[in-house]
Amino acid sequence: MSARGRDPLSGRAAVAGIGATEFSKDSGRSELRLAVEAVRAALDDAGLTPGDVDGLVTFTMDTSPEITVAQACGMGDLSFFSRVHYGGGAACATVLQAALAVAAGVAEVVVCYRAFNERSGRRFGAGVQHREPSAEGAALGWALPFGLLTPASWVAMAAQRYLHRYGLTPEAFGHVAVVDRRYAATNPAAHFYGRPITLADHAASRWIVEPLRLLDCCQETDGGQALVVTSVDRARDLPHPPAVVAAAAQGAGRGQEQMTSFYRDDLAGLPETGVVARRLWRTAGLDPGDIDVGILYDHFTPFVLMQLEEFGFCGRGEAADFVAEERLPLNTHGGQLGEAYLHGMNGIAEGVRQVRGTAVNQVPGASRVLVTAGTGVPTSGLVLTGDG
Repeated sequence: MSARGRDPLSGRAAVAGIGATEFSKDSGRSELRLAVEAVRAALDDAGLTPGDVDGLVTFTMDTSPEITVAQACGMGDLSFFSRVHYGGGAACATVLQAALAVAAGVAEVVVCYRAFNERSGRRFGAGVQHREPSAEGAALGWALPFGLLTPASWVAMAAQRYLHRYGLTPEAFGHVAVVDRRYAATNPAAHFYGRPITLADHAASRWIVEPLRLLDCCQETDGGQALVVTSVDRARDLPHPPAVVAAAAQGAGRGQEQMTSFYRDDLAGLPETGVVARRLWRTAGLDPGDIDVGILYDHFTPFVLMQLEEFGFCGRGEAADFVAEERLPLNTHGGQLGEAYLHGMNGIAEGVRQVRGTAVNQVPGASRVLVTAGTGVPTSGLVLTGDG
């Protein structure tokens, strides 16, 4: 990794609008319509019109192309459009690419979006069922013949090693599930609104792939989420206080694969998250003690613990106690375990709400929020702050 210092992107762009559909298990409409609804809601929130948009960013896995979304929303010419790979690892990187475009003057208003029928349509949790041959997919050939066919099975390998390394039991993961569900229980937008759980509930849930239980795994969701990114100066003239992009980063570790990096030196950590963490802290000029809220990607509970350790909030093997003692407010919307699985985009929206001071579970005085994207894959992260 290079020894570069702070990059010039810090403080040049802001999230000025957020919008989403309802989160459901059966949307009853196309993924394109979900995308358009979310984009229009985000523009309404920002006080902008489709005609103001000249850039779009989404995921490679999204089925709604930028030009189709632009046409369906009534947008005009686009001067920037981009997609980010690696599933949920792309979430914060969509904002990074939008911010880069704004800072470089390539576009003035960029909308990041993600929409899918992940519960009623293609369910990622079903695992690998058909895949075209590719160099990227070749790594799976070392895992699939042994029965490692699903994301849960891939994560379980690292989770088992983590427990062994630090002498822990699966209860360590339960603390994350309990915290997420407690916040979801007071969030009307969450699927598990009004349904908190206890550690006993976690321990009683059925095994999926040991050491992961049902309540260690995120839900599957239909829905869409969009974010409007523009310059800080322009955002100041819009209806809501800007959520300034103080830092944004992507990261891939040595020997990186997509959730099957079993041949790296250490299975009990997330090197790609370490790459992102170092970059974010350096660019933002902050450290873990400065963060008011953590919105950490929680597709599986063990990776939340590893993220906390990679970011330096606590020592290796200490994250379960860190979460149990509530030393940092985590996933105040309920996370993907409790609110919805939108590939992390709903987590970015929660980060914006915390900075604005409008979250359902608002942390008093929150002005510095860490948001992370999918782990076990090349990933990304953000530090969002208030304006000034």
